[in-house]
Amino acid sequence: MIKILITDKLAQEGIDLLKSIDGVEPVVKTGISEDELSSIIGEHDGLIIRSGTKVTAKVLEKSGKLKGVARAGVGVDNIDIPAATRKGVLVMNTPGGNTLSAAEHTMALILAMSRNVVPACNSLKGGAWDRKKYMGNQLNNKVLGIIGLGRIGMAVAKMAAGFNMKLLGYDPIATPPDTDKLGMEITEDLEKIFREADFISLHVPRNEQTLNMIGEAQLKMMKPTTRIVNCARGGIINEDALYDALEKNVIAGAALDVYNEEPPKNKRFEKVDSCLVTPHLGASTEEAQIEVAVEAAQILVDAIKGGPIKNAINAPSTGGAVPAVVTTYATLARRIGTLMSSIAGGQIKKVELQYRGIIAEHDVDIITSSFQIGLLQPYFEDAINMVNVPLLAKERGISVDVTTNVDAKNVASGFGAKVTTAKGVSTITGTVFDGRIMRIIEINGFDVEMTPADTVMIIFNDDKPGVIGAVGTLLGKHGINIQTMGVGQKAEAKKAILAVSLDARPDEKAIKEVAGLDFVNEVYLCNLD
Repeated sequence: MIKILITDKLAQEGIDLLKSIDGVEPVVKTGISEDELSSIIGEHDGLIIRSGTKVTAKVLEKSGKLKGVARAGVGVDNIDIPAATRKGVLVMNTPGGNTLSAAEHTMALILAMSRNVVPACNSLKGGAWDRKKYMGNQLNNKVLGIIGLGRIGMAVAKMAAGFNMKLLGYDPIATPPDTDKLGMEITEDLEKIFREADFISLHVPRNEQTLNMIGEAQLKMMKPTTRIVNCARGGIINEDALYDALEKNVIAGAALDVYNEEPPKNKRFEKVDSCLVTPHLGASTEEAQIEVAVEAAQILVDAIKGGPIKNAINAPSTGGAVPAVVTTYATLARRIGTLMSSIAGGQIKKVELQYRGIIAEHDVDIITSSFQIGLLQPYFEDAINMVNVPLLAKERGISVDVTTNVDAKNVASGFGAKVTTAKGVSTITGTVFDGRIMRIIEINGFDVEMTPADTVMIIFNDDKPGVIGAVGTLLGKHGINIQTMGVGQKAEAKKAILAVSLDARPDEKAIKEVAGLDFVNEVYLCNLD
C-alpha cells in the first residue's frame, strides 16, 4: 500500500483522487510540529504540503521510504531542496495551477481601476450619490503594456484582447510564438511601454534583474493617465517611488496584490485614493486550489509508481550511467549559461552550441540542457531543471542549434556557446582538463583563462597600464579578495578583458565604483555556484 501523508489543508478533491487510486492510502495530519513530522515521515511513500509545512533537513534526515514531496502551489522555499536531493527524495510543484486565477485577478484590478469600483462603492455605502466624481474609462482601444510573457502574462493578453485592448508586450528572454495571433506588438525597448501604455501589468519574477525595475525614473516616463498593476511579486516596483508618484499625481493609479513585505507593516497605500490594494489574492480561488490539489496528488502518485515525472524541482540523478566527463561538462555548460545570461542581455534571438574534440563523441543532450538551465534560470523565480527546461524554452520560442566536430584539430575537447540577442552577439568557450578541471578560455573574442566558480566579475576595459592594480585596490578597500584572475587583450583595438573570481559578492557601492573607473567600459557580476 502506498501511503501519502498530507500535512496542510488540501482541497477535498485532491484527497478524493488519492482514495480513488487502487493501492493508495491518503493520511491527513494537519498542523503537526517539525518533531512529529520527523518521527512519522519515514513511514510514508509521499508527502503533499502547501505553505504551512516546513520540510527541513531535520525532517528529511529520517526520510525512510519517502520517495517524493509535492507542493500544491508554486513556491518551494519551505522545502530544503539540497537535503531532499541528497536523500534521493523527488520534489515537485504545481506551477500552472494558478495561471487563470492570477490572470483573472489582474483583469479584475484593471477593470476596478478603470471604473473606480472600490471608491464608488465606499462612497455609496457612506450615503453619497456622486456619479460625476467617479467617471471612469473604457478599456476599448487602450494600450495594455505587458511586462513578462510567460503563462500568466499571455493569459492576461488573451483576456485583454477580448476587451479590444491594444497589446504591447515585452519579455526579457524571448518572444512566445503565440503573440502574432493576438495582434500583440512586441518591443525590445522597455521604455516604450512606460511611455505609451495606458495600463501596465507586471508578470516577471523578483530577482536581481527585476528588483526595483520600476522606480522614480520609469514612473516619470509614464503618461499622467497611466495605471499600473502588480500581481507578480513585491519589489519589482519601488514602493517609495510609487507612493510619491501617486501622491503627486505623476500617474493616475496603481493596483497592488503583492508587497515587499507580506503582510505589509507600512499601511501608507491603504490611505491613497488612487491605489487599489488586495492581500495577495492572485491564486486565491476555489478552482485554483482544487486544481493544484488534484495535480499535486496525481504527479506524486505517478512518480512513486514509476510513471512520468512532471514539474520536478530536483530532477532525478542520472547516477553512473553518464560518463564523468559529461557530468563535468554539464556543470561547466550550466555555469557558462549563467555567465552568458549576464553578459548577453536583451531578448534571445538565436542560440548556437558547438562541441569539439573528445566531448563530441558522447551524447551531449544533458550538457545542452544544462546550458539552457544556466541561461534561463536568472529570468525565472521557479527552479528550472532537466525536466522543465525544454518546455520553458519552447514557450518562449527559443531553439538551440547544436553542432559537433569530433575531429577538431586545435583542441582536445571544448564547448562553445554563441547567443544572439537584441543587444548583439556574445560568445563563451570552455574546456575541461584531465576530465575534472573546468576552465573558460574565451569570452567575446578575448582569449582568457578563468575558473568558472563562485562570484565572478567580468570587466571589459581599455587596454592600458594599471588596470589590475586599480581594480584589486578598489575591491580590497571593500574587503573583497580576488581568488583567481584572467586577462585577455585585443592589441589592435586597444581593448582588454579582466575576469576575476571573488571570495565575496561586492555590494552595489563597490560595483558602482568599479564601473566608474575611467578605463572601464562594461562590468558584469554573477554567481556561478
